Amino acid sequence: MGVAALPPPALVLLGIVSLQAGAGLAKDLFDRLPPNAIVLMRLLTAAVVLCVIGRRALRGVVRRHSRGDLAVAAGFGLTLALMNFSIYQSMARIPLGIAVTVEFIGPLAVAIAASRRLLDLLWAVLAFGGVVMLARGGGDVTLPGIAFGLLAGACWAAYIVLSAITGRRFSGSTGLALASVVGTVAIMPVGVAAGGTSLLDPSLLLFGVAVGLLSSVIPYSLELEALRRMPARVFGILMSLEPAVAALMGLIILGEVLNQREWAAIGCVIVACAGATRTRRRLPVPLDG
Repeated sequence: MGVAALPPPALVLLGIVSLQAGAGLAKDLFDRLPPNAIVLMRLLTAAVVLCVIGRRALRGVVRRHSRGDLAVAAGFGLTLALMNFSIYQSMARIPLGIAVTVEFIGPLAVAIAASRRLLDLLWAVLAFGGVVMLARGGGDVTLPGIAFGLLAGACWAAYIVLSAITGRRFSGSTGLALASVVGTVAIMPVGVAAGGTSLLDPSLLLFGVAVGLLSSVIPYSLELEALRRMPARVFGILMSLEPAVAALMGLIILGEVLNQREWAAIGCVIVACAGATRTRRRLPVPLDG
């Protein structure tokens, strides 16, 4: 059975599982390869695949677009690099499920931005309360880990906005391909410095490619197909499950056991994200996190 035969909700859930399984695999490699090196391998894999897929559209793309268009794509790429750098730094310091939960504040902020509805303010307070609960949880939770998660969330918010602008200026996945190349180039110095000769290890390269496919290429493809066949609002509500899936992947892959308070905090953020999505008429939808 092909991807097209699957119902859209199944595609979204498969994309979420793929993304968080890739994150779990990446964190499991941190004792063999530093986070920055894995970020490089993830972005490089995505850039290569996207450039191969869109190679025809990329021919002459610089000549066909203005400096403003290319500047937007470059900003998109730098945001993509910083977002991945930040979330991996957060994952290196706190449990996977908590890092992803904190990061989700970014798309939530975009969903309720400029809203004058009292209900949206309630969702914001609920999500903020969840993050405060996580920050004060102690144990495996550190303030630097929370801070990097919030930075990743801010980058995710910028990613959503820039993704929409880039999509209007470039056809298909051309803009994302250009952004992935820029992001790869931007992260390369710190990635190579962190990984050194380990980046030439065939087994680590294989794992790095797997992280790139699971965390970027597969989720993006599945989510794009789902969005063609379902309302963006429903898509956003399903995406709200991502923190819970991340926590489950952390438990299954990494053995990270969260306490009741942490699960309650994650629940607050999930309810806030789902609620804000459900009560908004139009929602910018994140395709990659």
